[in-house]
Amino acid sequence: MKHLSKISTYILTFLFLSAISFGLFSFTKSDQYFEIAKNIDIYTTLYKELNTYYVDDIQPAELMRTGIDAMLKSLDPYTDFISEAEMEDYRFQTTGKYGGIGSLIMEQDGYVIISEPYEGSPSQKAGILAGDKVLKVDGKNLKGKSSDDVSKALKGQPNTPVELTILRLQADGSEKEITITLNREEIHVNNVPYYGMINDNVGYILLEHFYSDAGKEVRNALQDLKTKHNPKSVILDLRGNPGGLLNEAVNVSNAFVDKDQDIVYTRGKVEEWDKSFKTLMSAIDKDIPLVVLTNSGSASASEIVSGSIQDLDRGVIIGQLTYGKGLVQTTRPLSYNTKLKVTTAKYYIPSGRCIQAINYAEKGPDGEVKRIPDSLKVAYKTKAGRVVYDGGGIEPDVKLEPELLSNIAFTLLEKNLIFNYATIYRAKHPEIKKALEFKFTDADFEDFVNYLSTKEYKYSTDSEKNLEELEKTAKEEKYYDALKDQINELHKKLALDKKNDIYKQKTELISLLEEEIAERYYYRKGRIEASFGNDKEIQKAIEVLNNTNTYNAYLSPKK
Repeated sequence: MKHLSKISTYILTFLFLSAISFGLFSFTKSDQYFEIAKNIDIYTTLYKELNTYYVDDIQPAELMRTGIDAMLKSLDPYTDFISEAEMEDYRFQTTGKYGGIGSLIMEQDGYVIISEPYEGSPSQKAGILAGDKVLKVDGKNLKGKSSDDVSKALKGQPNTPVELTILRLQADGSEKEITITLNREEIHVNNVPYYGMINDNVGYILLEHFYSDAGKEVRNALQDLKTKHNPKSVILDLRGNPGGLLNEAVNVSNAFVDKDQDIVYTRGKVEEWDKSFKTLMSAIDKDIPLVVLTNSGSASASEIVSGSIQDLDRGVIIGQLTYGKGLVQTTRPLSYNTKLKVTTAKYYIPSGRCIQAINYAEKGPDGEVKRIPDSLKVAYKTKAGRVVYDGGGIEPDVKLEPELLSNIAFTLLEKNLIFNYATIYRAKHPEIKKALEFKFTDADFEDFVNYLSTKEYKYSTDSEKNLEELEKTAKEEKYYDALKDQINELHKKLALDKKNDIYKQKTELISLLEEEIAERYYYRKGRIEASFGNDKEIQKAIEVLNNTNTYNAYLSPKK
């Protein structure tokens, strides 16, 4: 312990002195530098005392990681330490590439289950299906293991074999054990998992990520749509897209905005890092009517694209207010193959506004951060003179209320009952119509209801929660005895009415079933195509695009 204590002290003292020798701290420049030096000295002496006198042996890596995480947590949620062990996940977050079999997995009832094989991946080519239970990988029994354990076993260097033993549901309800050998490949998760025509006039591009080549994929999708289908208008779907690489946001915008247009600029503490980003190529189509779909999950690079499209009056934004992330992160190398992802700047879109919704530098007395209030938001103008605001995300030109799941639908999804029924349906039906044409019939729905009758899925409605609160308050205020009979009667009526929820929400449940089942036959593309007819935001986008006067009115300043 004493020897370790001396070594630790020597190392930390060396780091401290090295920092001074490299000019990181200057006691003459400002009081701030003195505070930095003072507190590093306190930290090193504290660590020395802990290491020497704490009753149990200290694990240096674990203790230091705790300290690092706590320090960074006091800043913002985007500044993060990336250890050597986490580098593979970090690379995937920026490139969308990894070595494996190309499947999403999830845990259910003691098994890890294939939830979605990627189309064109080794798993799809080997015939692996959604709903297959993973029993063994290379002969190692993985029943009862976590999805992380199974994921690690499935991943590996491209062009290496892996033996997978699965349990597959059969048409008669039995399960069959199957062993499949397949070769891992470099899996590239597409930024654009789908593009196509919604109808004869409207093209659709779904952009889910901003990994490398996002701009190229959007450009290729738009060009392919124009070459094969000549759409009259296009929808770019950014809903739920959390963002990614800033330069790819510029490249995506460039598909619709011509060369040499300012898209975004950054400003931070280090002035020489400040940079403006322009479009570098000619647009694929700078005039085609465009709708961009957003929601509260559209963040960062998604907001650069939707914000620049709005600021340049290039298209109409439809949906909900975006997340409000206007901060830029830079990755800095540290020692021992680790990295620091640190917020270094704010970004500003063409109108000059920053859409960052939270000021992390200012915390309330309770330590909580708050969104910038409307009273402090500043008005800016788009290229055509429309008024837009900073400080809270991109506000859509056409605001729509988000579609919320009913309690019954949420419960059935959460408990994987819709997923599991789709597995049964796939086992019984070798094929279905194309996803755009597939319909879940009334007879199918009755079969689904019968399936649910054998399952446990308790849930509470808002009415039940309010009634329980009323009952609690009545007891506290001594009114319960007088109201007991009425409260009990309401409980009975609500319980009876709940039995009819499945039929009340039949339309919603059929939509969810059609999407889940279509994916079993046509993969991700099938799910997306099956959703078109039930997606109110897509239907609104089509309505706006089909009416030239309405479309142009949204892009014109209000008189």
